[in-house]
Amino acid sequence: MVKENCSQVTEFLFTEFTADPAIQVMLFMLFLGIYLTTMVGNLGIIFLIRADYQLHTPMYYFLGNLAFVDICYSTLITPKLMADLITKRKAISYAGCAVQVFTLCLFGVTECILLATMAYDRYVAICTPLVYSVIMSPRLCVQLVFGSFLAGWVNAVTQTAGMLQLTFCGSNVIDLFFCDISPLLSLSNSDTTINHIVILVVTIVFGVFSILIVLISYIFILSTILRIHSTKGKCKAFSTCASHFMAVSVFYGTCLCIYLKSNSNNSRAKDKVLSVFYTVVTPMLNALIYSLRNKEVKDALRKVINKKCYF
Repeated sequence: MVKENCSQVTEFLFTEFTADPAIQVMLFMLFLGIYLTTMVGNLGIIFLIRADYQLHTPMYYFLGNLAFVDICYSTLITPKLMADLITKRKAISYAGCAVQVFTLCLFGVTECILLATMAYDRYVAICTPLVYSVIMSPRLCVQLVFGSFLAGWVNAVTQTAGMLQLTFCGSNVIDLFFCDISPLLSLSNSDTTINHIVILVVTIVFGVFSILIVLISYIFILSTILRIHSTKGKCKAFSTCASHFMAVSVFYGTCLCIYLKSNSNNSRAKDKVLSVFYTVVTPMLNALIYSLRNKEVKDALRKVINKKCYF
C-alpha cells in the first residue's frame, strides 16, 4: 500500500566498491583497460567482417551483430562505473535510471537470442552442410537478427513501463553499480507482484527457450561430430563451434550464477563481482574469444595488415 503524501525520489544512489582511494584508482585503471579492449576488439571484428568478403557468411553476420550489442552494452555500463569510482557522490537521475533499465533489458535479451541463433546456425552448418546455404539464406539471417532485436525491444518496453508505474518513496540506495530491475523492485513502495510475474514470464520465454535451443543444437552437433570417422574432420568441426561454445558458456554461466543465487548476506556481497563479470568483462571476452581463437578472423586481420604495409 502506498503511503499518502509520498514524495517520489528524483535520483538513485549506488554503493561504492571500496572506500580506499588507492584501490579506487586501481579499479578505474582496470575497468578503463577492459573498456578499451572491448571497444577495440568488437569494433575490429565489425570492421574485418565488412572488409573481408570471405567473412560475408551467416555466422559472421550474426557475430557482427553480437559485437555491436556488446559495444552498446559495455558503453552503457562501464563509463558510468568509471566515473563513479572517481567521484564522491555516486548518483543517477530517475530518468537516467529508467534509460539504463530500458537499454539493459533491450541488449541483454537481444544477446541471449543472438547466441541461440548462432547455435542454430552451427547446427545447420555441421549437421546438414549440403543444404546450409539454402536454409541459412540472407533473408532468414536478417529475419533472425531482426527477431532478436524485436524480442529485446519487447522486453525493454515491458520492463521499463512496469518500472515507471512504481512509486519510490523510501530508500533510494541501490546496492549495485547500475540500475537493474530486480533491485529497483525491492526499493519500491508499490505492489510489485505483476512486475515479478513479468520477469518470470520473460525469463521462461526468452531465457529458458534460448538455453534449450543451445542445448538441443549442441546435442545434435556433438552426435554428428562423433560419427565423423577422420580425426581431421572431427577437429575441423570442433573448431567451428569452439568459439561460440566458449562465449555461450561465459554468458549463460554468469547469468545462472546471478539469477539463481541465494538471498543470504554472503551471497549479496558477491553480487557486484558477478555483475561486473556479466556486464563489463563478458563483452570483452566475446571479442577476445572470437578474435584469438578464430582462424578466419586472424587471417582477415593479416590480410588487412599486409595490405596496409604494402601501400
